[in-house]
Amino acid sequence: MDVTMKKVYLPRTYAGYGWMAAIWCLSVLGLPLRTPAQSPLPAPLKRFLEKPALKGASVSLMVKETAGGRELYRFDADRELTPASVLKTVTTASALALLGEDFRYETSLLYDGEIRDGVLDGNLYVYGTGDPTLNSSELHAVKDSLPALWTAAVKTAGIRKITGCVVADESIFDTEGVSMKWMREDMGSYYGAGSYGLNIFDNQYALYLETEGAGATPSISRCEPAMPLLVFHNYLKTAPVSTDSCYITGFPFSNERYLYGVVPARHSRIKLKGDIPDPSLFVAHYFNRYLVRNGIEVQGEPSCYRILSASGRWPSVARKTLVTTYSPALKDLLRITHFASQNLYADALLKTLGGQYLPESQEVLSSFEKGVRVIGNYWRQRGLNTASLWMYDGSGLASSNKVTARFLCDLYVFMATRPEFSDTYLRSLPQAGVEGTVRTMLKGSALEGKARLKSGSMSRVRCYGGYVLKDGKQYAVAILINQFSGKNSLMRADVEELLLSLF
Repeated sequence: MDVTMKKVYLPRTYAGYGWMAAIWCLSVLGLPLRTPAQSPLPAPLKRFLEKPALKGASVSLMVKETAGGRELYRFDADRELTPASVLKTVTTASALALLGEDFRYETSLLYDGEIRDGVLDGNLYVYGTGDPTLNSSELHAVKDSLPALWTAAVKTAGIRKITGCVVADESIFDTEGVSMKWMREDMGSYYGAGSYGLNIFDNQYALYLETEGAGATPSISRCEPAMPLLVFHNYLKTAPVSTDSCYITGFPFSNERYLYGVVPARHSRIKLKGDIPDPSLFVAHYFNRYLVRNGIEVQGEPSCYRILSASGRWPSVARKTLVTTYSPALKDLLRITHFASQNLYADALLKTLGGQYLPESQEVLSSFEKGVRVIGNYWRQRGLNTASLWMYDGSGLASSNKVTARFLCDLYVFMATRPEFSDTYLRSLPQAGVEGTVRTMLKGSALEGKARLKSGSMSRVRCYGGYVLKDGKQYAVAILINQFSGKNSLMRADVEELLLSLF
């Protein structure tokens, strides 16, 4: 294509502004603008960006040496993108720095009133501080280990009858169990379980189905744990498929759940998982039934702080402690959060951090927002640019969450260079090709076991953040990819190829 050069006369007012004049000329001629500082892309990164799946996609990447912070690779590192579960690394780093690796949640069984002749003339309370680990499957807990411990404490106190009721006290957090930014398809799902002042069984239940021929509606055989207050509207259909594609939908505190999608035909045991819509009230009912089964009479109906306070019936009276239980140490919770990509654990940690927030006069904030502000303040005071950090939860489930590769790398460098955090934080991240959600990534390659990464994915989002250890050096790595096309597994393979080429 021939370009005819024309002499362009600039007004005198532009004399002496050479770079401005050049831009003005190029824009008039319709020629592309190139800055002298623009450097060619490294060949591995150029090959990666030319993948057909990345046409129209957004990519942000940065690699830094943790010792000294020297930048090795960068591409659009200030682009704000959805990080999915990689956001958990921000939540966990903040929790480790602000709470300490030995922090433990407490849960207490208390009572009010008086105990006389085996009768408690008062209420029994289960007071939670947000512990996500109560009878958690991540800890391989025996199903009824906690109710059994509480019941033993009641019997040890000599209580055989309770004139009041079992009350769950979840008041440490507000009632906004799920983020307002989560999508409708997350509501009711097991991975979209809300986080509350009292949590149990990972706030999940398992629904077991039996199916017959194609085109039929499967029958629900049982629910574990039993959910007698929950009504299931079953719109599932069977088909000649090998795997299910189902949704369990519903909203917090609602006793109705809707089942949509397709399940395999002619199966005797299909397992679906959903969220417990009101974990605190569930705890009260579940413990009440356990007490009765073990010979302790309870006269009142189980309830919780949310219900009693809304009706003006919350008893503000002195309580006495029967027993207190403790969660594993925070360093263990971080490992579970990263290895299993546990949304409940991450959101509970965020809200726990919110307990350190000092609100201004008449300021009303959700438990989520308090935690977000504490995290933002902490990293801003450490010199990180938090203008690029947009958090609406601690788990990364909200697609509105945004962060840059630069911010993540700066955070990873900070954590790696603080001796009080570095080892615990590094070990909390799973080794690629070995364990956790990255156990199949880079397997059999030169980086197997040498990369510690948190993965994050949702629809058309694939992200990684963490560290690579190579030739005695440690590198902070952040790769954020949004709006790619094709399969997640193929994009993961492309990222593996990129990492192996860069290192």
